[in-house]
Amino acid sequence: MHARYTWRTLTREATLILLALVFLIPLVGLLNVSLKSQDSQTSALAFDFPPTLDNYAQAWDQASLGAALANSFAITAVSVVLIIAFSALAAYPLARVTRAWSRHTFSFVIGGLLIPGQLALLPLYATMRDLDLLGSVWSVILINVGQQMPFSVFLYTMFLRELPLDYEEAALLDGCGPVRSFVTVVFPLLRPVTGTVVILNTVGIWNEFFTPLLYLGGSDNTTAPVAIYGFVSQYVSQWPLIFAGLVISVIPILVVYFALQKHIIKGFAGGLKG
Repeated sequence: MHARYTWRTLTREATLILLALVFLIPLVGLLNVSLKSQDSQTSALAFDFPPTLDNYAQAWDQASLGAALANSFAITAVSVVLIIAFSALAAYPLARVTRAWSRHTFSFVIGGLLIPGQLALLPLYATMRDLDLLGSVWSVILINVGQQMPFSVFLYTMFLRELPLDYEEAALLDGCGPVRSFVTVVFPLLRPVTGTVVILNTVGIWNEFFTPLLYLGGSDNTTAPVAIYGFVSQYVSQWPLIFAGLVISVIPILVVYFALQKHIIKGFAGGLKG
């Protein structure tokens, strides 16, 4: 039996369509400005004919976006892999051990979400300087891993608490140790929440501006957001070039997002149930 199509349903659909159009306005403006000529005086939502692709070529060359995107990709990929490995391994005992120290440790880790990152700027910068890592992508990678682990550990722990112990117990009876059981049995079951961790951390790290600016400033290892910022000056901002650079830099992250978006709801659902 099919549900009746009522005015309430129509109103909801119309409201959702309207909201979708509202959210599309900034994207249309971004793409439109990137196709305008440098001397265009029209508004961001007014279309110029004919559109030009020169801004993309100039942004790519002047900002050295090829090298910047390569640095962003390396930093993001290594950071996300380390976050997944450390967070999943840390969450496993926190979720499976029921003793008091496990609960206290979990609370301590989650407490990292409450500490503003600005409080650690000076000591972290001094530490990276003493380790001779300023200007190296490893400084940004280490900062990213430390900043993103608390939330990732939270997601993994909540998801693990919803997983039954049957598979692990069967693996232990077959002679698997705890580490092998985690790698071969448990971790494959964490695919939904791993997709969530990948998406959230990839988007955040890829778009991070301040950390690369602070630790990579003055070096050749700049990232895409910092490279695009080079088109902004005190008196003149080259908006068509800036927006063209933004379009180029957002394409890789959109590919990752659409490839893994189905895992977001599953991962968050597991965390919310916990």
